[in-house]
Amino acid sequence: MQTIDKINNDWILRFSTPLIIGGPCSAETQEQVLKTAYKLSKASIQIFRAGIWKPRTKPGSFEGIGEKGLKWLQKVKEETGMLVATEVANASHVKYALAYNLDVLWIGARSTVNPFTVQEIAESLKDTDKIILIKNPINLDLELWIGAIERLIAQGIKNIGVIHRGFSAYKNAPYRNVPNWEVALDFRKRFPNIPILCDPSHICGQRKGISKISQQALNCEYHGLMLETHCHPDKALSDAKQQITPEKLLELLKSIEVLNKNTKQKLELLRIQIDELDHHILSLFSDRFKLSSMIGKLKKNSHLPIIQHNRWNQIIDELKPYVKKLSISDDFSEILLNSIHKESVNIQNRAMV
Repeated sequence: MQTIDKINNDWILRFSTPLIIGGPCSAETQEQVLKTAYKLSKASIQIFRAGIWKPRTKPGSFEGIGEKGLKWLQKVKEETGMLVATEVANASHVKYALAYNLDVLWIGARSTVNPFTVQEIAESLKDTDKIILIKNPINLDLELWIGAIERLIAQGIKNIGVIHRGFSAYKNAPYRNVPNWEVALDFRKRFPNIPILCDPSHICGQRKGISKISQQALNCEYHGLMLETHCHPDKALSDAKQQITPEKLLELLKSIEVLNKNTKQKLELLRIQIDELDHHILSLFSDRFKLSSMIGKLKKNSHLPIIQHNRWNQIIDELKPYVKKLSISDDFSEILLNSIHKESVNIQNRAMV
């Protein structure tokens, strides 16, 4: 049996670079699917995507059109020549998708997180020559992502790729799903033979930022993008806020550039990671200062003084060995911690007024 680091993924060479997969979040009507597909085919989009079954967070939401939507995808393939793709979440979905001869199937983030589900899908796809893409799991777990790929390989599936769609954040995140580029880049470093695409639509959760994320992905040498586009996005039955019109998609593709492998690209890659970390740092500061405000109110109610020198000295003593372990200079750590303490005191003073 082949291992993940040895599998040969020549399937990506069939497509021009970057590979663009586009289409609506959900297939809703035959007219909507075909109208969107015709507009994308004129721009040489290579693979048309549409969700047929939609795993929703709560019952009562639109959960997909079902089998009849597969007939619409067949019609897209016949009339435009584009390959067609959809998400599968269980063996029944796989059975239908293969029966209608879809070209590309992807396993969604909600499925990747469950090894039992992935195993069921892998077994139902045994020895297929279809292209199978695996989105990263919702939670930040690289080994779970790798494990999903290994389950597919164990069933003789060779045409494999992954989709980076970001990871769920509890709060204070600039995106619907935080990119955590470092995790995806670590995957690329470990398995350069596995094609990786980015899903800016699900990372952003809204139209704003899609172009930026798309460019960042290509700066990181991703093989392509999966973008959600709808002929009338504001009327979409699922994920309306993150879908763009085919016209906007074409504008986006014209605006982004594929950089050469040079110093500029390496700098961009490092800057992407720095920008993301800056967001995390500021978010953590915000959480810390909210706690400072709560402490100020508690001290006011208990008639306690703002400054408690023993507590501050205790913090410094506990952090010194940790700072040293992190190889952060004493001068910088002293300035940073004193600044945090000063702001915390100011916040507590305001809370007591």
